[in-house]
Amino acid sequence: MSDVTLLPSVNLFLARDHGHFINGTCSPSSTSAKIKVINPANGEAIAQVSEGSQADVDQAVLSAQAGFKIWSKTSPAARAAVLFKLAGLLEQNREELAQLETVQSGKIIQISRAFEVDQAAHFLRYYAGWATKINGETITPSLPSFAGERYTAFTLREPVGVVVGIVPWNFSTMIAIWKLASALTTGCSIIIKPSEFTPLTILRIAELATQAGLPAGALNVITGSGLSGKALIDHPGTNKVSFTGSVPTGIAVGKSAMEAKLTRATLELGGKNSVGFLRDVDLDKAADGIIEAGFLHSGQICAAAERFFAHRSQIEPLMEKLAQRLATLKIGSPLDESTQFGPVTNKQHQQKLEAFFKTARNESNTIVFGGNAIDGPGCYVEPTIILANSAKDTLLNEETFGPIATFLPYDTDEELLHLMNDTPYGLSASIWTNDLSKALRLVPEIEAGTVWVNMHTMLDPAVPFGGVKASGIGREFGAAFIDDYTELKSVMIRY
Repeated sequence: MSDVTLLPSVNLFLARDHGHFINGTCSPSSTSAKIKVINPANGEAIAQVSEGSQADVDQAVLSAQAGFKIWSKTSPAARAAVLFKLAGLLEQNREELAQLETVQSGKIIQISRAFEVDQAAHFLRYYAGWATKINGETITPSLPSFAGERYTAFTLREPVGVVVGIVPWNFSTMIAIWKLASALTTGCSIIIKPSEFTPLTILRIAELATQAGLPAGALNVITGSGLSGKALIDHPGTNKVSFTGSVPTGIAVGKSAMEAKLTRATLELGGKNSVGFLRDVDLDKAADGIIEAGFLHSGQICAAAERFFAHRSQIEPLMEKLAQRLATLKIGSPLDESTQFGPVTNKQHQQKLEAFFKTARNESNTIVFGGNAIDGPGCYVEPTIILANSAKDTLLNEETFGPIATFLPYDTDEELLHLMNDTPYGLSASIWTNDLSKALRLVPEIEAGTVWVNMHTMLDPAVPFGGVKASGIGREFGAAFIDDYTELKSVMIRY
């Protein structure tokens, strides 16, 4: 098959002189500095965006503060209506947004359509439903009465103010929707800072949000490098940061937020996610599960698995089956609808993965399959299986964020638990077994914010998501996000 033809609207959007999105419109940058957006499938520049300056950040914050005054006083039902309309506009512009996402990130077109757009609209509707359900509670105090007076109390949930949403390059549409939906549902305004590698879709979505009826200033977008993000975090006019990205950067973001003015921070930081295959697991289902857990979007998912533990009696046949499956994957252009495995998102990441392959060889790990960059234009690497020698090997401990599945055998369930928990991170993990009783006994012992059984990576907006240990602070989805985007105010009355 051949590549899908880019829509005329996509070509027109790519050719624009992109500024920031401030106060409800495209806003030219205060500087002439530009950042090229590179198509990772062929290495060609497809667009350029502005490098945000301090003046741009100041303008965006003023816009967000003005937008907050309007949006926070908008009725919950009216807020929900705008978000529902935006979800509909995402679906109406599905192909345009999916194509923009694919050419900027290298994500295969089926994933861009199904996850970046369809799932984003699904999550947006879920959040919109919460707008009318954010409540306080009434309380009866136990204060003594000295002259017949009485007391009552209640709590209010109030929006925190201006939110900074820092979005990574791996799912630039869906994660941006998570952040803006959380903020807008609770009555906050938000400034999105997308990755410099994948800034295009959120600029288009911001236009759609205005079309949906969002008031000017409630949603702003500042493009640029990490310096723009730090300027937003440090700004005295912002009240909260929501960051998704690497652990080292997340720690730096958290420190900056605290040092600036005790700014609230929600940090979703990925990590080194584990999969445990119990001895009774079906090997064909396990091989399918590994592809789901570790190779979707070339492993570039924060919850993707990188550490795989199988019983010693099964590890060799399991890796053999997996290698057979990986050998059949069609690697090619992400705009080709028959492609099953596309490039990684940028050249720097391809080079990082090549360095991991070199490390594996230097540590005498066994490369069962793959282990190389793919020659030619674009940022392609082979899907890779590695057998480690010990739990201390680098590829079992450092996050690769790529299509590398590193295996180690275990002998007992106790050893399996130790191996799965022997990491400073704890975002997600999964157990694969036919023995549900054993799985339910193991789940409480696994140190991770999300534990799947016989599945991995799949997220639902009703189920809270976030990490433990070094994998983050706070939760997204469910009702849990409300705590992070609102302040709890207590009111006491004597009468």
